[in-house]
Amino acid sequence: MISYIGKRMVAVIPIVLFATLVTFALIHISPVDPAEAYLTAAHIYPTPEVLEQKRHEFGLDQPLLTQYMHTIQRISRLDFGTSYLTNKPVWDEVKARLPATVELALSSMALSIVVSIPLGVLAAMRKNGWIDMLSRGISYFGASIPQFWLGYLLIFFFSVRLDWLPVEGRGTWQHLVLPTLTLSLVLIALYTRLLRSSVLEQLQETYVLYARTRGIRERVIMLKHILKMAMTPLITSMGMNLGKLLTGTIIVEQVFSWPGFGRYFVEAIFNRDIPVIQCYVFLAACLFIVCNLLVDLVQLYMDPRISSKGRAEQR
Repeated sequence: MISYIGKRMVAVIPIVLFATLVTFALIHISPVDPAEAYLTAAHIYPTPEVLEQKRHEFGLDQPLLTQYMHTIQRISRLDFGTSYLTNKPVWDEVKARLPATVELALSSMALSIVVSIPLGVLAAMRKNGWIDMLSRGISYFGASIPQFWLGYLLIFFFSVRLDWLPVEGRGTWQHLVLPTLTLSLVLIALYTRLLRSSVLEQLQETYVLYARTRGIRERVIMLKHILKMAMTPLITSMGMNLGKLLTGTIIVEQVFSWPGFGRYFVEAIFNRDIPVIQCYVFLAACLFIVCNLLVDLVQLYMDPRISSKGRAEQR
């Protein structure tokens, strides 16, 4: 297990290098000059002299290879430099915004799990019943509706018409309700259908028939055997979606003016704030790798056959 974790952590290095290289190339392919974007955002007229001064200050007048090597050296020290726009350390600004994104991500994931697991199991146990039909309706609606439109729809009903919840910002639990619902609906739709299909597949397995012939109660079979095996694809999907949520739910944060990491990244793109963009790419790559590693470890714990199969293939 330790060797497996070590190999996965070593794999972070080439992935991060490739991600930073692609990001660096895309930034410099873009026709927008970061120095000009900074001056425009600061309401300073971009004369040739001022542009040249800012390019030198940002290091943009150096050869591309030199710029990239400096970027790699800074990232290896976890030094992401200073934001072009705010002139503050990027890492300090990211640390100030990450808690908001983590709060929204965990609340959305928790709500989706609480709703989708019992709904998916009941839909499989009552196949073609009213619960199954309800789960299908929720899944179709959640999978087809755009998140930004759902967010505005919730704002219209619960904030504008009913005046129950605040429209934007962060502070109290009321501010968390609408963004959480907006993010959770898509996840509930995905997890419910995924778990329903997985449970139906497990119900056809031979071990379920043997358990029933031994007189084991249906509830015990479901909770102790079927659900444990059916959760494997669901855990994989959760790991991928958790990585997306932690790297910033960009659209939802924009709609609700949520002061999170994703909204900060969007502002950095518009202003060509290269240090912020590079920091985002680095954190996103690391978070996805860590989430995938956690998913693999949980699956090894829940299904030891995966580890046995891996050892057999190595032999």
